[in-house]
Amino acid sequence: MSSSQADPAGTHPEPTLAPPPSAPPPPPSLPPHLSDATVDAASLKRFLHGLPGVDPVGLEQRSAALATRSIKKDSKRQAIDLAISMVDLTTLEGADTAGKVRSLCAKGRRPDPDHPDVPTVAAVCVYPDMVAHAVPHLAGTDVGIASVATAFPAGRSSLAVKLADTRDALDAGATEIDMVIDRGAMLTGNYGLVFDEIAAVKEVCGDTVLKVILETGELGTYDTVRRACWLALLAGGDFIKTSTGKINPAATLPVTQVMLQAVRDFHAETGERRSVKAAGGIRTTKDAIRFLVSVHEVAGPEWLSPRYFRFGASGLLNDLLMQRRTQTDGHYSGPDYVTVD
Repeated sequence: MSSSQADPAGTHPEPTLAPPPSAPPPPPSLPPHLSDATVDAASLKRFLHGLPGVDPVGLEQRSAALATRSIKKDSKRQAIDLAISMVDLTTLEGADTAGKVRSLCAKGRRPDPDHPDVPTVAAVCVYPDMVAHAVPHLAGTDVGIASVATAFPAGRSSLAVKLADTRDALDAGATEIDMVIDRGAMLTGNYGLVFDEIAAVKEVCGDTVLKVILETGELGTYDTVRRACWLALLAGGDFIKTSTGKINPAATLPVTQVMLQAVRDFHAETGERRSVKAAGGIRTTKDAIRFLVSVHEVAGPEWLSPRYFRFGASGLLNDLLMQRRTQTDGHYSGPDYVTVD
C-alpha cells in the first residue's frame, strides 16, 4: 500500500511508499468501495474514520443483557461440547518445554481419557520453537497446530524479522499463525503500516489460517477496536483475535461484540465469512456460555463453529470438563479428576 499520511507522533517511520513486488493485491472478492479503501494509506484512513461510531453505553448495556441469558439444561451439555471443540489449548511461557508441549498435545487429542466421547480441541497453540515438538503428537488428528509469530507478544521488531518468525513456524509444521499488530502504529493513525504488515504476513501464510491479534486492551476505545477489526479484515486476516493474554483487560464481552459485529458486517458486504477468537480472561464454563450466546445473537448461528469462533485459553478447558462430568455423571467432579496443565 502506498502511503501519503504523515505519522502524527513521529514514532513510526512511514512504510516504503511503493509496495514491494510481492505485496498481495486486495482480495478479489472485495466490492469496489472496499477495494478502493485499500488503494493507499489516505483512502484507508478515510474509510476507517468513516465507520459508524460505537455507542459505548448501548454496547455495554447489551453485553450485560446478553450475559444474563440462560440456556436450557438439556442444551448445556451440547454447549459445553461446542466450547471444548472451540478451544485453542495454549501454553506461551518462557519455561515451556518439549515435555509440557507433549502433555498439552495429549490433552488436546483426548481431553478426558475417561470419556472418549469428549470432542478434541480445535488447536494447540505454542511458540514457534515448540511447534516441532507438537507435530509428531498431533499427526493424523484434526487438532491444529497454532503458533504465535511476528515477535509476539509486543510485536516490536522489523517486518523482516516478523516474516522470518512466521516462516520458521510454518516450516516447523504450524497449521495456523497468530500474529500481533503494531499497536503503536495503530494508535498513531499509521494504518498503512499496520495494513502492509498484515498483508505481508498473509502472503507468507498462503492458505494457512492467519489470526490477527489486535490486543484490544491497548487500543483505548471501542471505535479504535472497530477500525482495527476492519483494517485486519481488509488486509486478509482470516481471524480477528482480541488479545495476547499477556495484558488486562483481555477478552471482554463488549469488545468481542464489536468484533462479531465487524465480521457480520464484512460478510454482508463481501459474502466472505471471517472468524473471531476471544483470548485471555475466559476461565469458566459460565463465561464460555455467555460468549456463545453473544456469538449466536450478534453474528448469527452460522458462527457457532470452531471454524468461525475460538477460545484462546489454558485454564478454561478444565472447568468445561468438570462441568461436563457434572452433566453426565450427575455430581460435581473436582479438579483431581482432570489433568492439571
